[in-house]
Amino acid sequence: MHPRLGVVDVVPFVPLVGSTMFEATQARDEFAEWAVTTLGVPCFLYGTEKSLPDIRRQAWSSLIPDRGGPDGHSTAGAICVGARGLLVAYNVWMSGDTSAEAAHALARQVRGDGIRTLALNVGNRWQISMNLIDPLRIGPDIAFDRIAQLVPFMQADIDHCELVGLLSEAALKKISSERWDELGLGVETTIEYRRSHGYHF
Repeated sequence: MHPRLGVVDVVPFVPLVGSTMFEATQARDEFAEWAVTTLGVPCFLYGTEKSLPDIRRQAWSSLIPDRGGPDGHSTAGAICVGARGLLVAYNVWMSGDTSAEAAHALARQVRGDGIRTLALNVGNRWQISMNLIDPLRIGPDIAFDRIAQLVPFMQADIDHCELVGLLSEAALKKISSERWDELGLGVETTIEYRRSHGYHF
Protein backbone atom coordinates (compact mmCIF):
# COMPACT_ATOMS: atom_id res chain seq x y z
CA MET A 1 0.00 0.00 0.00
CA HIS A 2 1.21 3.50 -0.79
CA PRO A 3 2.28 5.29 2.40
CA ARG A 4 -0.12 7.94 3.54
CA LEU A 5 -0.85 10.11 6.56
CA GLY A 6 -4.57 10.52 6.10
CA VAL A 7 -7.71 9.72 4.14
CA VAL A 8 -6.94 12.68 1.88
CA ASP A 9 -3.20 12.28 1.81
CA VAL A 10 -1.78 14.96 -0.49
CA VAL A 11 -3.26 18.18 -1.86
CA PRO A 12 -0.74 19.92 -4.15
CA PHE A 13 -1.12 23.41 -5.59
CA VAL A 14 0.76 23.77 -8.88
CA PRO A 15 1.12 27.04 -10.81
CA LEU A 16 0.08 26.57 -14.43
CA VAL A 17 0.27 29.12 -17.24
CA GLY A 18 -0.52 32.61 -15.97
CA SER A 19 0.04 31.89 -12.29
CA THR A 20 3.06 31.96 -10.00
CA MET A 21 4.57 29.88 -7.23
CA PHE A 22 3.75 32.72 -4.83
CA GLU A 23 0.07 32.36 -5.73
CA ALA A 24 0.28 28.58 -5.35
CA THR A 25 1.80 29.02 -1.89
CA GLN A 26 -0.99 31.43 -0.92
CA ALA A 27 -3.60 28.91 -2.11
CA ARG A 28 -1.83 26.17 -0.15
CA ASP A 29 -1.93 28.17 3.07
CA GLU A 30 -5.58 29.16 2.56
CA PHE A 31 -6.58 25.54 1.98
CA ALA A 32 -4.71 24.40 5.08
CA GLU A 33 -6.50 27.01 7.21
CA TRP A 34 -9.84 25.88 5.77
CA ALA A 35 -9.08 22.20 6.45
CA VAL A 36 -8.17 22.97 10.06
CA THR A 37 -11.03 25.35 10.87
CA THR A 38 -13.80 23.63 8.88
CA LEU A 39 -12.85 19.96 9.03
CA GLY A 40 -10.64 19.84 12.09
CA VAL A 41 -7.94 18.03 10.10
CA PRO A 42 -4.34 19.13 10.79
CA CYS A 43 -2.04 19.84 7.85
CA PHE A 44 1.64 19.42 7.10
CA LEU A 45 2.94 21.99 4.61
CA TYR A 46 5.53 21.22 1.96
CA GLY A 47 7.23 23.28 -0.71
CA THR A 48 10.33 25.44 -0.38
CA GLU A 49 10.41 24.82 3.38
CA LYS A 50 10.53 21.01 3.23
CA SER A 51 9.75 18.22 0.81
CA LEU A 52 6.98 15.64 0.89
CA PRO A 53 9.50 12.82 1.55
CA ASP A 54 10.80 14.85 4.52
CA ILE A 55 7.30 14.90 5.97
CA ARG A 56 6.74 11.18 5.37
CA ARG A 57 9.99 10.34 7.16
CA GLN A 58 9.50 12.63 10.16
CA ALA A 59 5.73 12.98 10.68
CA TRP A 60 4.55 12.34 14.23
CA SER A 61 8.11 11.74 15.48
CA SER A 62 10.27 14.84 15.05
CA LEU A 63 7.68 16.73 13.00
CA ILE A 64 4.19 17.85 13.97
CA PRO A 65 1.61 19.45 11.65
CA ASP A 66 2.22 23.06 10.61
CA ARG A 67 -1.49 23.86 10.98
CA GLY A 68 -3.80 22.35 13.59
CA GLY A 69 -2.94 20.40 16.70
CA PRO A 70 -0.07 17.96 17.25
CA ASP A 71 -2.29 14.91 16.79
CA GLY A 72 -4.06 13.57 13.74
CA HIS A 73 -7.83 13.64 13.30
CA SER A 74 -9.33 10.49 14.84
CA THR A 75 -10.66 9.18 11.51
CA ALA A 76 -9.17 11.42 8.80
CA GLY A 77 -5.55 11.59 9.95
CA ALA A 78 -3.69 14.55 8.46
CA ILE A 79 -3.27 16.17 5.05
CA CYS A 80 0.00 17.05 3.33
CA VAL A 81 -0.67 20.34 1.52
CA GLY A 82 1.97 21.57 -0.88
CA ALA A 83 3.02 24.20 -3.38
CA ARG A 84 5.29 22.71 -6.03
CA GLY A 85 6.20 22.73 -9.67
CA LEU A 86 4.83 20.28 -12.20
CA LEU A 87 5.82 16.68 -11.69
CA VAL A 88 4.89 13.53 -13.57
CA ALA A 89 3.44 10.54 -11.74
CA TYR A 90 4.37 7.47 -13.74
CA ASN A 91 4.05 3.73 -13.14
CA VAL A 92 5.87 0.88 -14.82
CA TRP A 93 3.95 -2.36 -14.30
CA MET A 94 5.98 -5.54 -14.09
CA SER A 95 5.12 -8.98 -15.43
CA GLY A 96 3.21 -11.37 -13.18
CA ASP A 97 6.24 -13.50 -12.34
CA THR A 98 8.29 -10.57 -11.01
CA SER A 99 9.22 -11.22 -7.39
CA ALA A 100 8.96 -8.80 -4.49
CA GLU A 101 12.74 -8.84 -4.16
CA ALA A 102 13.21 -7.89 -7.82
CA ALA A 103 10.61 -5.11 -7.65
CA HIS A 104 12.15 -3.57 -4.54
CA ALA A 105 15.64 -3.85 -6.04
CA LEU A 106 14.48 -2.09 -9.21
CA ALA A 107 12.86 0.73 -7.26
CA ARG A 108 15.95 1.15 -5.13
CA GLN A 109 18.35 1.24 -8.08
CA VAL A 110 16.24 3.58 -10.22
CA ARG A 111 15.64 6.00 -7.33
CA GLY A 112 17.85 9.06 -7.41
CA ASP A 113 18.20 12.61 -8.60
CA GLY A 114 14.89 13.60 -10.16
CA ILE A 115 13.16 10.24 -9.57
CA ARG A 116 11.29 9.16 -6.44
CA THR A 117 10.27 5.51 -6.47
CA LEU A 118 8.29 2.90 -4.58
CA ALA A 119 7.69 -0.76 -5.35
CA LEU A 120 3.99 -1.41 -4.81
CA ASN A 121 2.01 -4.63 -5.02
CA VAL A 122 -1.38 -3.93 -6.58
CA GLY A 123 -3.74 -6.80 -7.33
CA ASN A 124 -0.90 -9.31 -7.02
CA ARG A 125 1.16 -7.44 -9.61
CA TRP A 126 4.20 -5.29 -8.89
CA GLN A 127 4.58 -1.78 -10.15
CA ILE A 128 7.45 0.65 -9.92
CA SER A 129 5.61 3.81 -8.89
CA MET A 130 7.55 6.97 -9.69
CA ASN A 131 7.34 10.71 -9.22
CA LEU A 132 9.46 12.49 -11.82
CA ILE A 133 10.07 15.78 -10.08
CA ASP A 134 11.90 17.51 -12.94
CA PRO A 135 10.19 16.03 -16.02
CA LEU A 136 11.83 18.40 -18.49
CA ARG A 137 15.16 16.92 -17.46
CA ILE A 138 14.18 13.35 -16.55
CA GLY A 139 10.98 12.33 -18.28
CA PRO A 140 9.06 9.04 -18.60
CA ASP A 141 11.35 7.83 -21.39
CA ILE A 142 14.48 8.12 -19.26
CA ALA A 143 12.78 6.52 -16.25
CA PHE A 144 11.50 3.65 -18.40
CA ASP A 145 14.91 3.09 -19.96
CA ARG A 146 16.57 2.90 -16.56
CA ILE A 147 14.22 0.11 -15.55
CA ALA A 148 14.51 -1.63 -18.93
CA GLN A 149 18.30 -1.71 -18.61
CA LEU A 150 18.04 -3.44 -15.22
CA VAL A 151 15.30 -6.04 -15.74
CA PRO A 152 17.49 -8.59 -17.60
CA PHE A 153 19.57 -8.92 -14.44
CA MET A 154 16.58 -9.12 -12.08
CA GLN A 155 14.55 -12.04 -13.47
CA ALA A 156 11.81 -9.51 -14.17
CA ASP A 157 10.10 -8.03 -17.19
CA ILE A 158 8.03 -4.95 -18.03
CA ASP A 159 4.35 -5.46 -18.81
CA HIS A 160 3.13 -1.94 -19.54
CA CYS A 161 3.43 1.71 -18.53
CA GLU A 162 0.88 4.07 -17.02
CA LEU A 163 0.83 7.84 -16.83
CA VAL A 164 -1.06 8.91 -13.71
CA GLY A 165 -2.72 12.21 -14.50
CA LEU A 166 -1.19 14.47 -17.13
CA LEU A 167 2.13 15.90 -18.26
CA SER A 168 3.05 19.16 -19.91
CA GLU A 169 3.27 19.55 -23.66
CA ALA A 170 6.89 20.61 -23.24
CA ALA A 171 7.72 17.34 -21.44
CA LEU A 172 5.97 15.28 -24.11
CA LYS A 173 7.78 17.05 -26.96
CA LYS A 174 11.14 16.09 -25.49
CA ILE A 175 10.24 12.44 -26.18
CA SER A 176 10.29 10.97 -29.69
CA SER A 177 6.71 10.49 -30.91
CA GLU A 178 7.73 7.00 -32.05
CA ARG A 179 7.92 6.00 -28.37
CA TRP A 180 4.65 7.49 -27.17
CA ASP A 181 2.61 4.28 -27.53
CA GLU A 182 5.25 2.21 -25.76
CA LEU A 183 5.31 4.69 -22.89
CA GLY A 184 1.53 5.14 -22.62
CA LEU A 185 1.71 8.77 -23.75
CA GLY A 186 0.04 10.93 -26.39
CA VAL A 187 -1.07 14.44 -27.19
CA GLU A 188 -4.32 13.80 -25.31
CA THR A 189 -2.35 13.15 -22.11
CA THR A 190 -1.07 16.73 -21.92
CA ILE A 191 -2.39 19.51 -19.72
CA GLU A 192 -2.58 21.85 -22.71
CA TYR A 193 -4.73 19.43 -24.72
CA ARG A 194 -7.20 18.99 -21.88
CA ARG A 195 -7.44 22.73 -21.29
CA SER A 196 -8.04 23.41 -24.99
CA HIS A 197 -10.84 20.84 -25.01
CA GLY A 198 -12.83 22.38 -22.19
CA TYR A 199 -11.33 20.70 -19.13
CA HIS A 200 -10.82 23.06 -16.20
CA PHE A 201 -8.37 22.60 -13.34
